Amino acid sequence: TARVNLGYAQYQGSLIGGNNGVAQYLGIRYAAPPTGDRRWRAPVEPETDNSGDQAADTFGPICLGTSRAYPNGGTEDEDCLYVNVWAPANATLDSKLPVWLFIQGGGYVTNSNANWNGTFVVERSNRNIIFVNFNYRVGLWGFLASERVRANGAGDLNVGLLDQIAVMRWVKRYIPQFGGDPDHVVITGTSAGAGSVALHLLISHANKEADGKPLFVGGVGESVFFPAQPPVADLEWQFDRLLSQSGCDGESDPMSCLRGIDTTTLQSVNLPSPFPGRPNPPAPLPLFYWTPCIDGALLRDIPYVLFSRGEYVNVPLIMGTTTDEGTVFAFNASTKEEMATFMQDNYPNLTTAQASSITDQYPLMPALPEHGPWFPSAAAAYGEATFICPATHILSSYAQHLNSSRIWGYRYNVYDAINVEQGLGVPHVFETWAVYGPNSQKGIGGAPKSYYSYASGVVHPLMDYWISFVRTLNPNTLRTTGTPAWESWVTGEGGRRLLMEAGNSGVETGNFTMETVPAEQRSRCEFWKTLAPTTQQKKV
Repeated sequence: TARVNLGYAQYQGSLIGGNNGVAQYLGIRYAAPPTGDRRWRAPVEPETDNSGDQAADTFGPICLGTSRAYPNGGTEDEDCLYVNVWAPANATLDSKLPVWLFIQGGGYVTNSNANWNGTFVVERSNRNIIFVNFNYRVGLWGFLASERVRANGAGDLNVGLLDQIAVMRWVKRYIPQFGGDPDHVVITGTSAGAGSVALHLLISHANKEADGKPLFVGGVGESVFFPAQPPVADLEWQFDRLLSQSGCDGESDPMSCLRGIDTTTLQSVNLPSPFPGRPNPPAPLPLFYWTPCIDGALLRDIPYVLFSRGEYVNVPLIMGTTTDEGTVFAFNASTKEEMATFMQDNYPNLTTAQASSITDQYPLMPALPEHGPWFPSAAAAYGEATFICPATHILSSYAQHLNSSRIWGYRYNVYDAINVEQGLGVPHVFETWAVYGPNSQKGIGGAPKSYYSYASGVVHPLMDYWISFVRTLNPNTLRTTGTPAWESWVTGEGGRRLLMEAGNSGVETGNFTMETVPAEQRSRCEFWKTLAPTTQQKKV
């Protein structure tokens, strides 16, 4: 039976496919509820519950997101620190199976990939891995930043990242009970989850074992997300604004005041608003208002800088993006001026001259359906600045400092007719339907129909590359028969990535070929590197 004793509680899961199938455990607490005085503090271990078996057959509530967040198919609550596990039903303490630990995305403002079902990944691996996913705090609940938050032990910064580290430690301690190997954990993530993977590469001082080993042995970043990540001093305005909005302005103990406000009231102000100096609505609001901050302790510097210095964990790595990362985010710009304004609304330190230089890099492009003439340029600029160039920079940094052949890049270019009709191309995180299997999200929207028809050929090969990496730290070892070897990023002159396309309808192996990052894109990424001090993705 699917039953596990974790010491602090006993959980009764459910069997999918009988004794030779998958054991599913949903809604296990990995930390005590982050409510009351624990609001805005690092997570602490769950309280002991000896009341008998607890049902682990329902996903726990999702962490509260901003009101402009994406639909995520679940109930939300401040008490949200839950983990889910899928393991082979016949796994034992001696199985020592590799662990796939998934960090969901959502722009650090919502849990947008909650409640994905890991059954299909475990089954595709022939029941040779364990899949784990979880919720973490986001928005103002996860990334409230001010020196007043941490003054005199009042609270902690970046608690959303501390939640993720708590899960890694939970996996290290408890995954043997499910049949997993605590010394073979691969962290993967999509969007902000991929950005989180990148950050965990940089904060090994916080997420390592007593002997210095990291809590994970490999990483995968899908559509890696690098927004502005300012130092705490640059976010005091945001804290002041929250105090004013919540009625705590002028209080001598602002943290106590904020902790005394009920969840519903605080959620009503968990909203984006213009960055300082930017116009109020009806002007567009910034896309991502709350993000991790450079606190000097957990995050010691801007990520671009740390990667440039080679200050990161040396583990095998896969990183990549879709072709058109920016289309679901960009303002529907009709003019060059509207495009420049959109970039300044989201990177408010850009000067007028710098914004103009961006439009020079991305001149008028071929039109896309249902959009204004400057939308393609705005989408390309935002997509490369925030997703594509950061992924390229990370891989190139690994190549430069580690001379590593254990790094792999990709570009996902699988078209869907509806996306094309809507002018989105191959949009942000579109690869996740294939990586985790199109059935992983049934009941919470489900995969596009193309993944069950003309794009289906990409699914099993992509799952197999990822499963091979989780099991062997190399995507090639157990790849689908008939698919090409995935060359390392450093092959030849470097900048090599796997181009993933669907191929002909019904072709099981899809269409996978190697390509080199075009010189034009490399040049634009170098341009973004020069602006990175201003966009607060890097400082001099």
